[in-house]
Amino acid sequence: MAAVSVTALLLGGGDAAAQAARELPAVEVHAPKPRATRRAVPRPSVTRAPQAAPRVVAPRLPTTPPTGTMGNLPAAYAGGQVASGSQVGLLGNRGVMDTPFNQTSYTAQTIQDQQARKLDDVFANDPSVRVTVPRLSGFDQVNIRGFSVSSTGYGINGLYGIASAFSTSSLGAFERVEVLKGPSALLNGMPPSGGGVGGSVNLVTKRAGEVPFAQLTNTYSSRSQFGTHLDVGQRFGEFKEFGVRFNGSYKDGNTELANQSQEVGNAFLGLDYRGERVRLSADLGYDYNNATAMTRFVDLGNLTAVPKAPDARANYMPSWGFWASESRYAIVQGEVDITENLTAYAQAGLSKSNTRYLYSDIRLTNLNGDFTGDPRRNNQEHDRVAAQGGFRANVDTGPVNHAINFNVSASGADTGIYNDTGTRFTSNLYNPRPSPVPNVPVRAPNTTGKFNLSSFGVADTMSVWNGRIQLTVGVRHQYVESESFDMRTAARTGGYDTSATTPAYAFVIKPLENVSIYANYIEALEAGTIVGDQYANRGQVLPPYRTTQHEMGVKVDWGRITTTVSAFDIVRPMQLVDRSVTPNILTQSGENRNRGVELNAFGEVADGVRLLGGVMFLDARQQRTDNGTYDGNRTFNVPDTQLNLGGEWDVPFIPGFTLTGRAIYTGSYWTDPANKVYGPSWTRYDAGARYTFVSPWNAKPIVVRFSVENLLDTNYWQASTNDGYVILAAPRTYMVSTTFNF
Repeated sequence: MAAVSVTALLLGGGDAAAQAARELPAVEVHAPKPRATRRAVPRPSVTRAPQAAPRVVAPRLPTTPPTGTMGNLPAAYAGGQVASGSQVGLLGNRGVMDTPFNQTSYTAQTIQDQQARKLDDVFANDPSVRVTVPRLSGFDQVNIRGFSVSSTGYGINGLYGIASAFSTSSLGAFERVEVLKGPSALLNGMPPSGGGVGGSVNLVTKRAGEVPFAQLTNTYSSRSQFGTHLDVGQRFGEFKEFGVRFNGSYKDGNTELANQSQEVGNAFLGLDYRGERVRLSADLGYDYNNATAMTRFVDLGNLTAVPKAPDARANYMPSWGFWASESRYAIVQGEVDITENLTAYAQAGLSKSNTRYLYSDIRLTNLNGDFTGDPRRNNQEHDRVAAQGGFRANVDTGPVNHAINFNVSASGADTGIYNDTGTRFTSNLYNPRPSPVPNVPVRAPNTTGKFNLSSFGVADTMSVWNGRIQLTVGVRHQYVESESFDMRTAARTGGYDTSATTPAYAFVIKPLENVSIYANYIEALEAGTIVGDQYANRGQVLPPYRTTQHEMGVKVDWGRITTTVSAFDIVRPMQLVDRSVTPNILTQSGENRNRGVELNAFGEVADGVRLLGGVMFLDARQQRTDNGTYDGNRTFNVPDTQLNLGGEWDVPFIPGFTLTGRAIYTGSYWTDPANKVYGPSWTRYDAGARYTFVSPWNAKPIVVRFSVENLLDTNYWQASTNDGYVILAAPRTYMVSTTFNF
């Protein structure tokens, strides 16, 4: 009792002491008092619980050094729509102001708030990007800075060649969509199946956060497509070093087009470990996409003008068409901090995609909308593997800091395609007529193409004056092996084995802390095209393409909004279709030279007012064509102006309520190399709103969203990838979603 009374004296104050004195009047405790004091110091165990909390939350998680990328995702910029930086290939993570390229990283918040169903919807924020395939064509393909980039060249967590060969039909698993404008041979190597000239796309997968997370989103889109998306994540372990994140979604129902429906299901699992010096992760993904009455391109044939766009909702495509695809991928990666300034990394992945589909080639015969249709059955299989490794080091030599990066990469692709046609039919764009279901023979595809790519690259970013002046010098040597085989006989039809060196240099100068002036020279290298079955020279492998870019720009961070200006000059060998013979012949002839200026802005203009978008002015010309036939002509299907401007306003007198809007303008273009068939400009308006309120049962936010794409229900043609082709844009589409947090 004496000890307890002394402890009470020390911890409880004067009242406790008085009570102790009344209880033990005969005990003066002069001698035990120091002893009690010594015992009381370690005794108050209640102080240990608060000390344990910091150990659980963070000491070991944010230890990723600047030389690492895993667990070191750049933070979101003001407004949350884009990030403050991105992964710049082998250079690692870079902030916007330290990146000598024009790159934008769209966040998961933007994907969710805009109810983006596929990558096309994310690209609607970017003036440098235009979608060149219909929404339900089964494939993803865009133009960046006027050059075609297909989904086969997209990256996942910086590893290229593993993304689905078809359409990425759900974005729920991705934390960021990073869009780099311009070639990237030094940064990312050579894409397995072409593209990568005008830019590249990298998808960053989600990871479990510090706080357990569970979210359910129910969706609707017109006409009657309903779906749900589950997103859950949690970390485990004494230091929360183990993380699990799962995303799964399903939707089914009729789309906005007549006779068309779509069913999509997917599941994605992300696992990660973050230790003191080691970081590991694994990603598994599965996706299937089934659609009826799939939409395709329209061939203008020999028309001298583009006909009036039909009612997009009516759907001129045959109702018997369908698309059915499956895609799977697996990626593992790891980083080891050898020292505080040296990190080694490795990454490997594989993917398998297959599809079977039935559609019709549409070829117009007059301006009244009459066309002939050739049913086509297509089966495809794509097997791919990719791996890369290297190190990133940071060292000082006197006043100069060196960020040294070394990378080795390898990838392989095995593609099988079987394509056959049925009996021709006729119909009309404005008054579609039913046609009989074609009987097209089908069988398992033979291997039609093989690619094996390998490369090594090295770069050194030298900086002085606390990073205010930076110079990057790098080079990559690329090896390419390519073979093509006849679709029907499997006989080898061509191939090559070659190598090339692609140098690059770039600099950044910051005359002020918030101003960055940059310039770069960089190249792209593409495997030559394997000519498709629809051409007379099918199976031929065209020579590799080498592209060069010169670019310079200025970035200004005004605090909560950033503005950028970029000017570029890109030259690429050109691919043309010779229509003087039937079937047509695909050839490589001349060059495309695209010179342009981009102006971009993102962030918060004022409290509760966000801006995202910009404009690109583009002068795309042909040069060095055969006999100078098309020299000086505009490059086909490349508009001269592209504007995307979106905004959000948090209504101050209605807490939690936000209004959204966006305008997209695309200028005129020529559909053919001779510049005889003119494609008109078009404008699309989108609008929406969302309301966030606190749930009455768990005090967590509930978000309700409503949006309308193509608000005025305008019918218009969009430019396609190939000359002489156009695509019909989607009609007015309504979307509603509700997100619950648990």
